[in-house]
Amino acid sequence: METKNWIGGEWSEPAAGVIEVRNPSDVAETVGIIHLSGRAELLSAVDAARRSQPKWAAMTGAERGECLYRMANLLELHSSELANLASSEMGKPIAEMRGEVARGVNLLRYYAGEGVRANGQMIPSSQSHVKQYSVRVPVGVAAIVTPWNFPVAIPIWKIAPALICGNAVVWKPAEHACLTAVKMAEIWSAARLPEGTVNLIIGKGSVIGNALLEEARIDAISFTGSTGTGLRVAAASAARNLKFQTEMGGKNAAVVLRDADLDIAVPAIVSGAFRSAGQKCTATSRIIVDRTIYDEFAERIAKATSNLRMANARDERAFLGPVASKEQFKSVNQYVDTALSEARTVAIAPEAEGNGEGYYIRPLLVEGVSADHALVQEEVFGPLAVILPADNTDEAIELVNRTVFGLSASVFTKNLSDAFRFLEEAEAGMVRVNQETGGVEYQAPFGGMKSSSSHTREQGQSALEFYTHLKTCSIQYR
Repeated sequence: METKNWIGGEWSEPAAGVIEVRNPSDVAETVGIIHLSGRAELLSAVDAARRSQPKWAAMTGAERGECLYRMANLLELHSSELANLASSEMGKPIAEMRGEVARGVNLLRYYAGEGVRANGQMIPSSQSHVKQYSVRVPVGVAAIVTPWNFPVAIPIWKIAPALICGNAVVWKPAEHACLTAVKMAEIWSAARLPEGTVNLIIGKGSVIGNALLEEARIDAISFTGSTGTGLRVAAASAARNLKFQTEMGGKNAAVVLRDADLDIAVPAIVSGAFRSAGQKCTATSRIIVDRTIYDEFAERIAKATSNLRMANARDERAFLGPVASKEQFKSVNQYVDTALSEARTVAIAPEAEGNGEGYYIRPLLVEGVSADHALVQEEVFGPLAVILPADNTDEAIELVNRTVFGLSASVFTKNLSDAFRFLEEAEAGMVRVNQETGGVEYQAPFGGMKSSSSHTREQGQSALEFYTHLKTCSIQYR
């Protein structure tokens, strides 16, 4: 497969460079070719979106919703094909990838329904014979910048609310998710949206990112990626008074209190730490355990980790596959080397099963470092987690909050008082009891505090706020 741009309803092949895509499960296999765009193609995509947006916004919400329903039905029809491609491109196990595609279908249908729901409210007036009300109107052209770790779900949970609110979209996917993005655009090309309503531009952020932020006539940008890049997006957007939304890093903690049910806690934490090879911004990377049960917990999670099946992403039984790329492999292994030299190993999973050479990193649990150590404070984005002891609930919550991030946190306990206290005091945008840190249902707001997010939320009803302006209307009728 080779990538193309989808601009103004037409396919075109850019010529600013070529990258060969290798299967991270077996680097001997070529999955496809990426053709990279330059500044001119980016600006052309934005112009196409700007021409299309008034027509799209003028359609009724019900009509826009029907378009999203068609997008959902087409995605469902091609779900197996899309899941297999995404799994081969970035290494997520096929069973997990099928679930992600199904989530994308549900997201489209969820937001399609918003087309016929209320989008404002009546406001009482202090004057006689005056009616005033608020209504949400589209921001205009929304730039969507998405990562590689959820190549289907994250683009959809941005694109779907943007569209239903009446915006046109310019979508730039991450380099290691471009093949999947093109396949999604091909699927959606049959959904009969007005030409230019959704535009796909393939290219490196280092090449077209500055043009997007500094020159392009966009009205809003929604970004998911690293904290450093997110802060640059925020600064550039603020300088132009663009509406911006940034979802960035996480260093998520799972707390295991002395009364926790370890039959629930251990598998949930293993899943939170090692599914998707730890490549989730919500992944569990800090495990805080009450000292009175520390040894029992460490023994049980070590056994669970030692039994994990790491294999080719196409293997139906794989618990995790490789990390997504050579760059990611190098980055995570730097932390693994630090962990093996500066911490004590609690458990390490077996080598990958099957044939072929890929970017496999064995899940690793360590202990014996301070709460301020780099392994505890920096986002690894790989299958590595650190266990920390705590004397009591007070210290456990203090350790949870000792980070610049604040995305997700969970506690395992049978005590209702401790559970509610954790929900109130943990400094994270998503807090959970007796559940893993990873994941949130599509109808619920997604986002964090501190350096994990900017000041808006994705998914659920909250997403509609970012993609609209609130207009107040008033009329005196006699």
